[in-house]
Amino acid sequence: MRDIYFNFQFQVQSTPVKRLCKTHNIITVNGQFPGPTLEARDGDTLIIKVINSARYNVTIHWHGIRQMRTPWADGPEYVTQCPIQPGASYTYRFPIENQDGTLWWHAHSKWLRATVYGALIIYPKIAVPYPFPKPNKEIPILLGEWWNRDIISVLRQAIFTGAAPNISDAYTINGQPGDLYRCSSKETAKFHVKSGETVLLRIINAALNQELFFTIANHMLTVVGNDAVYNKPFSTRVLMLGPGQTTNVLLTANQPAAHYYMAARAYNTAQNAAFDNTTTTAILAYDSVPCPTKNNGTSSSSSKPLLPPLPRFNDTNTVTAYTSQLRSLQSNGLKVPTQIDENLFFAVGLGIINCAPGPRCQGPNNTRFAASMNNVSFVLPRRTSLLQAYYQNIQGVYTLDFPAVPRVAFDYTGNVSRALWQPRFGTKLYKLKYGSNVQIVLQDTAIVTTEDHPVHLHGYHFYVVGQGFGNFNPNRDTARFNLVDPPVRNTINVPVGGWAVIRFVADNPGVWLMHCHIDSHLTGGFAMAFLVENGPGKLQSVVAPPPDLPPC
Repeated sequence: MRDIYFNFQFQVQSTPVKRLCKTHNIITVNGQFPGPTLEARDGDTLIIKVINSARYNVTIHWHGIRQMRTPWADGPEYVTQCPIQPGASYTYRFPIENQDGTLWWHAHSKWLRATVYGALIIYPKIAVPYPFPKPNKEIPILLGEWWNRDIISVLRQAIFTGAAPNISDAYTINGQPGDLYRCSSKETAKFHVKSGETVLLRIINAALNQELFFTIANHMLTVVGNDAVYNKPFSTRVLMLGPGQTTNVLLTANQPAAHYYMAARAYNTAQNAAFDNTTTTAILAYDSVPCPTKNNGTSSSSSKPLLPPLPRFNDTNTVTAYTSQLRSLQSNGLKVPTQIDENLFFAVGLGIINCAPGPRCQGPNNTRFAASMNNVSFVLPRRTSLLQAYYQNIQGVYTLDFPAVPRVAFDYTGNVSRALWQPRFGTKLYKLKYGSNVQIVLQDTAIVTTEDHPVHLHGYHFYVVGQGFGNFNPNRDTARFNLVDPPVRNTINVPVGGWAVIRFVADNPGVWLMHCHIDSHLTGGFAMAFLVENGPGKLQSVVAPPPDLPPC
């Protein structure tokens, strides 16, 4: 069978958009917010030319694509490429291999992904069915955040002051805030269904900084996939998605014909931290029900859709009950590593930098916020990308001494000594031998505050073999690992005041970023990178960079 190629063009540009009664310019792709949905099949090759007509540097990341033998196409700025400068272009080329489900694409430079994002839907190969009854229709649902300011200005203010960034002004569903916000009800997203049909909702949390609960009034949701991997179906009324995560659910339109709200709002676990405590809505509309209106054309109060109850913002019990039900299908071809070659322990979370009182020290008690992994706050290079430095053997760009364990063991979720609150800074990578079996304990810490962290690993999916609260105890917790049907993900929520253990095989050579997908944490240094060495053969080695790779 011949290879199938799909060519797309992304024009990154400034576009005036009106939300919450105000119009201001945002950065979009092809003038769309959210950006265009890409559709392909397992086995296809995608070719996307990105033309940067905006005033900021930009890169695009194809979140969840394994990028086997195509690391140059992964996209994070200064990791696998230098950014595409204004007026320049770059063409991403990559095949889709043994993947299908819901992924997404987004900017991976500064905070441009606040508005530069879209769905990436991968269908199974022709004649390969879903592992569940075929739905009557499919609907992408993209959850996001909206600021009434230029997002780069929000970022610059946070960097200058060292304080937490301004919270968003609204959440959105498919780019629209919904009926509960000012000047928004006319454009509220509406999704039409027919009584009795089954709908596959492809839900993506594209929010910049916020984990979100999601539900639909009076309807049960059957979870069938996460991060483009199928799971054993289970029913729930509420989902929780961290930024970067995707969830596929089946919805059956089996309720009385009416209009029902779908709604999303914050799950927020950082103590005493400000957050956007609003609720975004869209409408699930049964086709047989007309939309009643008043004489002035606005919806009457008696015809408003039913608003579903949502958990409290700090309802960790609901989150735990939800995530504990995730189990992989055996048909996913599970090969959970059991003999571990690299046993890593990463203490993760926030930190502070001590500094003299002044305008640049507006964090807690005249400090600056930071973030780290194993007390190392990650610094991106500027004169070349990490992958270029590795491939071309450019010295002085990074070091290979990222610590495999914290330099000091401590009570991670207890009363942490202030001597451990200030991280060190560096561009430190951890080298993995090709084909090695890797286990990573991701341990939340109480430095500044405990918090639920969505951690994303580029270039890989991984098995989530265990999760829990408190400090990870290998003598007690290892015996409880699920090595039979663990969920497979590319972004894992490390529980607030707890831990998660992941395993994967280092079979994809290159330089791969691992980071918190809350962008304010990534900016603060919550990241590290793996250098996976070349394997024994040509197909297991990093190929030469494309000729049009953007210069630094």
